[in-house]
Amino acid sequence: MFPLEWVLLPGEELALRIFELRYTVLVGDLMRSGDPRFGVVLIARGREVGGGEQRNDVGAMARITHCDELGAGRYALRCLTGERIRVREWLADDPYPRAIVQAWPDEPGEPVDDNAFRELEDRIVLLHKRMAQAGRRWTLPGRGSLAGGRRLRSLDPEQRLYSLACRVPMGEADRYAVLSAPSLAERMAAVYEGIETVSARLDFGTSR
Repeated sequence: MFPLEWVLLPGEELALRIFELRYTVLVGDLMRSGDPRFGVVLIARGREVGGGEQRNDVGAMARITHCDELGAGRYALRCLTGERIRVREWLADDPYPRAIVQAWPDEPGEPVDDNAFRELEDRIVLLHKRMAQAGRRWTLPGRGSLAGGRRLRSLDPEQRLYSLACRVPMGEADRYAVLSAPSLAERMAAVYEGIETVSARLDFGTSR
């Protein structure tokens, strides 16, 4: 397991520079195992370096796609996150964080149709327009980039929604709410809440 100070959603890329002893041992073990996967979770309290941090129990699996040895036990990694996981039990950190985890696919819930996805895409495009108009050095991407175009619409609903959530510049608490939402419909509601939080910050900033 690799506790981090930020939330990773399934389908996101991750770059890591590994220098702390416990994680250099972890990477070495993974690369020798032939199965370079590990779990990533958000740190609830504490920091990545030094140990003793408190950890959340919902995260994602990550797979090392490229590993460069930098010498002196250091690594540069490129990783890709995959399925969502839930920690069933934390084990002793010996010699690095370990846990028993299980895959956590979305649970049954209210249906989410294509119209709901299009409405969310429109809301994300509107948010980025507002950010660009707020004069915060925010470059407005094209609609195809924000809404994902045909490529995003070809994904399964779970990954499509995660990918749309990644286009919202929300904070870690909102990202964790998105990740830990039990069902697709509840996740969509969490994305909207994240959008509202960003919008409220914009309102506050423009009112001063």
